[in-house]
Formats: sequence, structure tokens, C-alpha cells
Amino acid sequence: MKQYEEKLRDFIEHNCIEAQQLLFNVSCHSVREAASAVGALPEDFVKNICMIDERNNLIVAIVKGEDRASTSRVGKVLNIGTLRIATETEVLEKTGYPCGGVPSFGYDAVFIIDSKVMEKEVVFTGGGSPNSLVKISTKELQRVNNALILRVRK
Repeated sequence: MKQYEEKLRDFIEHNCIEAQQLLFNVSCHSVREAASAVGALPEDFVKNICMIDERNNLIVAIVKGEDRASTSRVGKVLNIGTLRIATETEVLEKTGYPCGGVPSFGYDAVFIIDSKVMEKEVVFTGGGSPNSLVKISTKELQRVNNALILRVRK
């Protein structure tokens, strides 16, 4: 898993992203585990819901940790017919990171940040592996991804 953490650290440094990568000896796979590891509240976390459209493109809906993304809402706002949740294999292939550690940036995708996420100043997201996180401002997250801000939560 170290190679994924290093890959993300290099991406952050090379692209001058204002973010802090945090490494742990415990799992941060779930929002509950991540909140415990970093000593923050569950509402301080985002998760990245990876979806595939009919042309095999990756779309990432970034929602707060307690929320769920709606494939139908994402499809509607992007004017796309059919969307499905990516498999673990597709997530690794398309993002370059394993499930449970996927960051909210650093790979080619259409990024949509749920409007509720932008109510937070700073959030935690996947840090490249299930044992790492990234702390980043929501404004920086939007900038890095050139992300759309739309309601995509259920």
C-alpha cells in the first residue's frame, strides 16, 4: 500500500496542492474508523463514489461521509442516460488507488462535489491507501478538480 501513498504524496507536491497527507497504523477505510484515527467528527469526512457511464468514463461524486450519492441525480445533472457504481477492479484501474483509500483528486474523471460538502471549510478524504487520509480545504478540492458543485446526494 505504500506505493499508493507515495504516488499521492508525489502528486500533491508536483501539483502544488495545499493539502496534508496523514498516515496511520490503523484502518481508515470507513468513515467511523477514519474519524477515530484522526480524532475528528464523521461530518468532517467525504467519500468518493466512483461511477461509470455508458461510454466507460469515470465520474466521481464527492459527498459527505454520512450521505449517499444518487446515480440518477448525477445522471440528470450531467445529462447522461445510464450510470452504475464502479467495481473494485474498475476503481483501481481508473483511479490508480484501491477502494478504501481513493482520494478526491489525482486522476482523470469528471468530479462533482455535493453542495453540502462546500458548507465545510476543511474535509478529510482518502489518502491513497486504507491507512491514510488527506486533509484539504473544500475550495482547494474544487480548484484542483475543476469540479462542479451540484446536489448529488440522496
